Amino acid sequence: MLWRGRRQSSNVEDRRFSGKGIAVGGGLVGIVIVIVNLLFGGDPSVVLDQLQNTSQQQQLTPEEEAADNERAEFVKVVLAETEDVWHNLFKSSGKTYAEPTLVLYRNVVESGCGNAGAASGPFYCPADQKLYIDLSFYEELQDRFKAPGDFAMAYVIAHEVGHHVQNLLGMTEKMDRLRQQLSEKEYNTYSVKLELQADFYSGVWAYHTQKMKNILETGDLDEAINAAQAVGDDRLQKESQGYVVPDAFTHGTSEQRAFWFKKGYQTGDIRQGDTFND
Repeated sequence: MLWRGRRQSSNVEDRRFSGKGIAVGGGLVGIVIVIVNLLFGGDPSVVLDQLQNTSQQQQLTPEEEAADNERAEFVKVVLAETEDVWHNLFKSSGKTYAEPTLVLYRNVVESGCGNAGAASGPFYCPADQKLYIDLSFYEELQDRFKAPGDFAMAYVIAHEVGHHVQNLLGMTEKMDRLRQQLSEKEYNTYSVKLELQADFYSGVWAYHTQKMKNILETGDLDEAINAAQAVGDDRLQKESQGYVVPDAFTHGTSEQRAFWFKKGYQTGDIRQGDTFND
């Protein structure tokens, strides 16, 4: 992705150095569930362990610090690109796009949806309309999920912005009501559809940012598709427990996630992303 030298979003709250990201005394880890996107299957017990042991976290080396700062610049550019695309798409439909804030943190963070840690993966909190990301996830995406490349990370960010778009369009409120009415198994079915729609919106963003600015390089789309497949529920369950439990899916299979991202990129039409009735 051709990102260097491009506009960086000003809607970024950097808590990596201020200490504001550290949540003292534990907190409501379990509340980070509803629409908050535990995109990559984070284990709440691991998050709790992080909350209880933040004092033991090691400081970054100068080299690691430099790499972290470069990733921060990249994330700011991607966020700016999402702002440009979604402003245009909302305007074309007679709506106004309210830009979300992206919070950069290390180890653990307090959000409007409770406390979370790096093990949760990037997530969106509808209560405060903020995206949260520990930049160490860039390495995890590459090493654990075998999904390297800058556009793999761009896909992740665009997916979380997709949840913000859903929030602005009223989907989050509808999901909250459903959660009160349905069993966990029934709700998971809708949760999958919500996540797949966010994947679709990520593809829509990729289509329009390429059309507007021609910033994609050879292999970028493959990186995003590989990342979408790498974080499918079936693959994650197979890797973690050796077998697949479809009733426990919350984000969709590898095939589904890749399909909806590709559909978003191929059509660029937000109206074709009704995953709930497809």
